[in-house]
Amino acid sequence: MGERSHRQCVKAVRWVSRAAIVDVRGDVDLDRSGEFQQALLGVMDQRPERIVVNLAEVPYMDSSGVASLVKLLGRARRQQVGLRLVGLTDRVRSIFQITRLDGIFEIHATVQEALA
Repeated sequence: MGERSHRQCVKAVRWVSRAAIVDVRGDVDLDRSGEFQQALLGVMDQRPERIVVNLAEVPYMDSSGVASLVKLLGRARRQQVGLRLVGLTDRVRSIFQITRLDGIFEIHATVQEALA
């Protein structure tokens, strides 16, 4: 933990036209999910047409991280904002498969695919 737990989950937010690409890094667990959720909701406040959450640098996500994404999905649907997840590692993807959320979220291999 130590230094690692003090780094922010959201590495960067990039904009391509009206799409926000949120680059996430590190484990998204109970210690970091609150900050993760606030960062994602902050992006929603900027009213993008689409949010692409890039999880390529997330080796581990627990149920609190997944819950943050579910909350974001609910808000995105209410505000008619497209939400796409990209770059899921095998370990993170398995969580979405076990919970059957892979059928609820729109999941792509790359940011380019999600923007197309």
